[in-house]
Amino acid sequence: MKNAEELLRASQWGQALSEEEMQRALAGTVERSFAPGAFICMKGEPVTHWMGIVSGLGKMASHWTTGKTTSLTGITTGGWFGEGSLLKEEPRRYDVMAIRETRVAFMNRATFLWLLDHSIPFNRYMIAQLNERLGQFIGMMENERMLDIDTRIARVLAALFNPVLYPGTNRLLQISQEELGYLAGVSRQRANQGLKVLEEAGLVRSEYGGINVIDLDGLRRFGD
Repeated sequence: MKNAEELLRASQWGQALSEEEMQRALAGTVERSFAPGAFICMKGEPVTHWMGIVSGLGKMASHWTTGKTTSLTGITTGGWFGEGSLLKEEPRRYDVMAIRETRVAFMNRATFLWLLDHSIPFNRYMIAQLNERLGQFIGMMENERMLDIDTRIARVLAALFNPVLYPGTNRLLQISQEELGYLAGVSRQRANQGLKVLEEAGLVRSEYGGINVIDLDGLRRFGD
């Protein structure tokens, strides 16, 4: 995406808005840039915006006072997040960190609520978004508690291809082994080992600049 306006207009919900509604959405949205390792938003802070990734890669995680970090999911270009906390008007319950140079669209609460009040397509999109997010988090609980590391890496990769949550993901996933390790909660070396297992299974192929996903359905079923 070139900028926040392109992200909004390319989004599934944005394509269904009237031009008047789109102009209202654009007027209530700003774009911000984050360096690798910077926090896009932090646990415990007031929730004032709905956010979408214009370009780059974010990691949703929870950092505890004990020093433990629980990785929740990656957020790729085209993905929107934060709607649950915005709707519940509660402090944010997770952190989102930029894994690489990342640009983010911030839509303010008033604009978000105006779209809910005035756009049926936006409401339908939000129902689908919340449903997919719920399914994603249920799956992540299973991954964390029941699956081995190789299978967890496969599911992390497959999750980045959710057509509702991350519609802009290309089969050549521009992600490094270190970044994959961040998302899976393992070291770069262990992520590399897991990728080799997936390559031997014919599911992915490591290439210059990223990971080529050959068999997405196979990734989703790996370890079953």
